[in-house]
Amino acid sequence: MGKEQTVLFHSTVFGPIHSRRLGVSLGINLMPDDGKVCSFDCLYCEAGYNAQGTGSTGLPPRETVAQSLENRLNAMRLAGDPLDVITFSGNGEPTLHPEFPEIIEDTLRLRDKYYPQAKVSVLTNATRIFDPATAEALKRVDNNILKLDSAVEDTMRLIDRPASKDFTVERVVESLCQFGGTGIIQTMLLRGEHCGRRIDNTTQEEIDALVDAYRRIRPKEVMIYSIDRSTPEENLVKVGKEELDRIASVIREAGIKVQGYE
Repeated sequence: MGKEQTVLFHSTVFGPIHSRRLGVSLGINLMPDDGKVCSFDCLYCEAGYNAQGTGSTGLPPRETVAQSLENRLNAMRLAGDPLDVITFSGNGEPTLHPEFPEIIEDTLRLRDKYYPQAKVSVLTNATRIFDPATAEALKRVDNNILKLDSAVEDTMRLIDRPASKDFTVERVVESLCQFGGTGIIQTMLLRGEHCGRRIDNTTQEEIDALVDAYRRIRPKEVMIYSIDRSTPEENLVKVGKEELDRIASVIREAGIKVQGYE
């Protein structure tokens, strides 16, 4: 049984927060502020399982997102506050928002107006990259951070639990190739158990499959990391820094850049 864990973000624009990796980050949540909407149902999701429901507030309209973001950016600039990055994350998958491409357009415009030096980042599970408009929007941002937790089909389905049976490792890896040289691939490494099934995407077979996939995709860089907060599935184990270092070395030896993950 998983623990009761619910959404993290209760507003459309949140923060800024201070990230060791990203610096000062202002977050945008395109999902409901009292529920979760996602095309994955990951065992490790900090926002909890999809079973908690989609809430009652619905998805924020494009105009609301733009106004909320402009209000916050204007206030921060007037206060002389620094800003390094605007990050799309939140209570689910941001690219599921039907106005995602238009919201990216608005965000880039507002970024250029208030904090032109700031980066725009999107954390996505890559389930919508098959849609041309979504893919093009992701190509416009500074950091499109795309998930690939395993290149082994059974492991991916066990960890990420995609809603669609049509979503497969082979299909997503093939589509991720369109972001060659620009995309950042993010991989969560963990061990544990779920419903009596053993989970471990750090084995030699798993890492070899990931390296093969990374070689095909040719990303700008790879970001490997492990559990940092509580997870809805209690029987998960964090992979330690020493082991992450070893895996990172294997990936680098294959000619692929690995971003800092501490």
